[in-house]
Amino acid sequence: MKKLLVLISIFLIACSNPNAQVEIDIKMYTSTWDEIINNNNLELINDAHFDKEITLISSPENIVGIENFKAYYANYVIGFSDIKFTIIDVFGQGDKIVKHWNFKGTHTGDFFGIPATGKSISIDGTTLVKMKNGKIAEEQDFMDNMAFMQQLGIVSSPENVGIVDNVYKAFAVGDMPTVLAAMDTNIVWNEAENFPYADGNPYKGPDAVLNGVFARVGGEWEYWNLEDINLHDMSNDYVLATGRYQAKYKKNGAILDAQMAHLWKLKDGKIVSFQQYTDTKQAFDVVKK
Repeated sequence: MKKLLVLISIFLIACSNPNAQVEIDIKMYTSTWDEIINNNNLELINDAHFDKEITLISSPENIVGIENFKAYYANYVIGFSDIKFTIIDVFGQGDKIVKHWNFKGTHTGDFFGIPATGKSISIDGTTLVKMKNGKIAEEQDFMDNMAFMQQLGIVSSPENVGIVDNVYKAFAVGDMPTVLAAMDTNIVWNEAENFPYADGNPYKGPDAVLNGVFARVGGEWEYWNLEDINLHDMSNDYVLATGRYQAKYKKNGAILDAQMAHLWKLKDGKIVSFQQYTDTKQAFDVVKK
């Protein structure tokens, strides 16, 4: 009889306060995910906290069932170290919960087949949750997957090609301040081996590039043009440029017409490295005529 009275009391409280169950659900939900992610406790993905048919709304197909759900999220706790999962805000109504979260970590393990990159990531997202009988029954995550892949270095920033293109345009009109402004303060610049200006490799910092490469080109060549430039967006924030050098050496009037390729590396919108490839024999022959 006493147990029956307690159950009736709980029922009456829930009826008199429709938000009571929502608050209970939110408390269970937030503490469960905090333990799973921050304390690497995947065993909490069980039928005490999740409906047996827990469903992660996903594409191309949903993840259904506790074991499949656990295997999916194992990629995060195994693939990343130094994890910090923060629920920024959470609210609910009826059987629905919405959470705004942030996930930080360092990619030091296998993540959905992607080998460790050593990259640190910080990504915000939102999850829509459906509860059922006090258990988590359905989730759907929303986040900027492109930004996530860019932070991992798997997908390059879409701005990279435009930054490199602006460098070539500025160089064509002799706008050296704009060219140098695109460089990271610690840029590492390498001319092709045996190229006339490879004697200073590696040039470190914009001033070294200006004085060791650009100033010498400007002083020793009547003109130095880059023609037929094609830019290729590569993975890991690299941009490959292909084209031709067309130049005239002042001392002997000899003409250089050579294929070239430039490999640029960018980080946070700045050029951090450069590698030149070209027909160094032709350049040597022109200079020595």
